[in-house]
Amino acid sequence: MKTLLSNLLMSAIITFSGISLAQESVDDWNKMIPVNVLKSDLGLLYSRLVRAHPDLYVHRPKAEYDKFYTQVLKSIDRPLSLFDTQILFQKFAAFGDIAHSRIEFPEQVFRRFRAENGRIFPIYLRIVKGRTYVGENYSNDQNVKVGDEILELNGIPLSDWLARVATNVSADTAYIAHSLLEFTFPKYLWLELGGQGSFELLLRTATDEPRSLNIFARTQSEMQAAALKQPKSFSLSSDKRASEMLSPKIAYLRPGPFYNIENPTSAWDNASFIDFIDTAFMSFTKNGAEKLIIDLRTNPGGDNSFSDHMLAWFADQPFRFASEFLIKSSDEAAASNQQRLDSNPDATEGISHLFAKKYAEVPRGELFSFEIPYVQPLNEPRFHGEVYVLINRHSYSNAVNVAAIVQDYNFGTIVGEKTSDMATTYGAMETFQLDATGISVNFPKAHIIRPSGDKHSDGVAPDEPLETPIISNQEDVVLEELLLRLKSEKYYQSNNIDSHP
Repeated sequence: MKTLLSNLLMSAIITFSGISLAQESVDDWNKMIPVNVLKSDLGLLYSRLVRAHPDLYVHRPKAEYDKFYTQVLKSIDRPLSLFDTQILFQKFAAFGDIAHSRIEFPEQVFRRFRAENGRIFPIYLRIVKGRTYVGENYSNDQNVKVGDEILELNGIPLSDWLARVATNVSADTAYIAHSLLEFTFPKYLWLELGGQGSFELLLRTATDEPRSLNIFARTQSEMQAAALKQPKSFSLSSDKRASEMLSPKIAYLRPGPFYNIENPTSAWDNASFIDFIDTAFMSFTKNGAEKLIIDLRTNPGGDNSFSDHMLAWFADQPFRFASEFLIKSSDEAAASNQQRLDSNPDATEGISHLFAKKYAEVPRGELFSFEIPYVQPLNEPRFHGEVYVLINRHSYSNAVNVAAIVQDYNFGTIVGEKTSDMATTYGAMETFQLDATGISVNFPKAHIIRPSGDKHSDGVAPDEPLETPIISNQEDVVLEELLLRLKSEKYYQSNNIDSHP
C-alpha cells in the first residue's frame, strides 16, 4: 500500500538530509500564536532564508518574493495555532521553488486524525506529463479502475488541484512536486479541505466517454482492508537489498538505501553495506557476469560513504559526486554546524571541523569552495563488465548522485525514466529555529554542481528511456524489458559476446 511506502521514502528523505521532525506532542500543535509573534517570526523566516541560502531568488525574482511576503503578512489578522502557523510558513518557504528550503509537515497531527478514524481521499495518483491517473485505488468502488484518468475532482480540474496542493510542497519543478504528490496527495487534499465524507470524480479510460461518480472518503482501517482484497501487483521496496544472477551472464544488484537499514540506530555505519557489496561483486565475478544491472528505482538515497564503495568496484578512473561544492558562509550555517560539533565533543577531526574553520575565515554572505576528494577505483578484483543503472522519478538524493557519476564519467549506461530530483542542486541542508514559535526551518547551505560541471539544475536523463507503466501487473516489466534488450543481438554482437546467456 502506498501509504506505507510513502512513510518509508519520506522518512528516509527527511532523516538523511540532516533534518529531524519536531518532537512536540500533538496537543502542542493547538497552541495559539498571537498576531504580533506570527508577524515577527515571518519576518525572521524571510530575512534568515535570504541570509543563509546560496541564492534564494534563483527561481523566483526578489520582487516576486517580496510581493508574496507582503501578501502573507497582510493575511495574518488573527492568532493561529502552531499547526496552522507551520503550514503557513511552509507555504512561504515553498514559494521559492527549492526542494531543500522547507519546513516539515506536522505529521503527528495527521497521524492522530487517521488513528481516530479520520477519513481521507482513498486514491493515490500517478501523474504523467501533467495528466493524472488512478495509481492505486482503496475506495472499494469497482467503478474506479487503476489507469483511469482523473479529469476533475469536486467539479475542479485535477490540474488546478495539483497546483493548489503543490503550494505546500518545496520543489524545484512541477515534475519533482508531482513525484512527491504521488505519495502525499490525499494528505495535502485533507489539509486543503479538512475532513470530507465523499468526493465527486470525473473519470475516463482511453476509450470511454468521461463519467461522473461519487466515492466515499475512507478510514485507515478501511483502506488497509481494501488493499488486502486487491490482486497482487508488482511494487518496488525502498528498503531492501538484493543481488543475484538473472542469467549466466547478467547480474543484478539492488543496493537499497545508502544508509544502515540493518541497524537504524547507527545510520552512518557502512560496515554491513560494504560487506554486502563486496560479497555481491565477488559472486558476480566468480560466476562470470559480463553485464550488471544496478537498480536505483524508488531509492531514497543516503550518503556517498556507502555508494562510493559500490562505484569503486567498476569505476575505471578516480571520481567524485560533485565538480564543485560551493558553500555560503552564514551565521545560520555556522550555528547548525556547531550543533553537530557540540553533540560530539570528543571528535577532533572530520568535515564539521573543516566547515567550522571555513566559517571562521570566510566573511558572511560569501561563497567558498569546499574541495571534494576523489575516490580511487578498487584494485583487483574489480568488475570489468558493462554496467546499466535503472532509475525512475522516485530515485532521490544520493541515488541521483550515483546516476550522475555513472553517466558523467562514462562508467555505464543510464536506463529508465528521468529523475525528478536534481543532479545539480541547492542542497547539503542545515537548520535554524525561529525565535518565538521555535519552528525548525531547513535550508540548503551549498550549490552542488554535478561531476560534468553542468550548472543547469536538472534531473538525470536516461541514456536509454524506458517508461514505467501506469498500470502494474504482477511482473517487473521494466526490468524484463531491459533484460530483453541486453539479450538482443545488437548488444551482444557489438561486444563479441554470445547472444544466448
